[in-house]
Amino acid sequence: MSDEEKKPSLLQGFKAFLMRGNVIDLAVAVVIGAAFTNIVNAVVKGVINPLVGAFGTQDLENYKSCLKDPCKMVDGEMDGIEILWGSVLSSTLSFLITAAVVYFLMVLPMSKYLARVEERRKAKEGTEEIIELSELEVLKEIRDTLVAQRGAQGDGPGTGTAPGSPGSPGSDT
Repeated sequence: MSDEEKKPSLLQGFKAFLMRGNVIDLAVAVVIGAAFTNIVNAVVKGVINPLVGAFGTQDLENYKSCLKDPCKMVDGEMDGIEILWGSVLSSTLSFLITAAVVYFLMVLPMSKYLARVEERRKAKEGTEEIIELSELEVLKEIRDTLVAQRGAQGDGPGTGTAPGSPGSPGSDT
């Protein structure tokens, strides 16, 4: 075999990698996640931050504290050290909203669905075991009947009783 026949080309390997299902699923998840993050950020900045501003003194993004005085702009540079805790809180709210939506709309329903699928699979296995047990019992009955017939034939010609008749082995009488 030549060396070219042994190894796929770099382009073929890359194409095979891209065509795997999990890579495509991951790409779709990243695109949807980015779009969803934009929606959540818009809700936080457009609804939650102004609501905080309505109850507070300013928009949530504008809350800050001065660590080292004076916190004033001098010649385009900040004089002092500011802590922008309002923007941190806003980002934290964005994360919590995103996490809650992902959990309640994606993770929780999927875990419930997978639990139902597992229950059905276990129930199906249980049914198969019951069927196997009943087949085993039927086979035991057939075996017992055959043993009884052989025993009846061993008594001599014409002296045995028919299976299931009174006095035959395996009958209740």
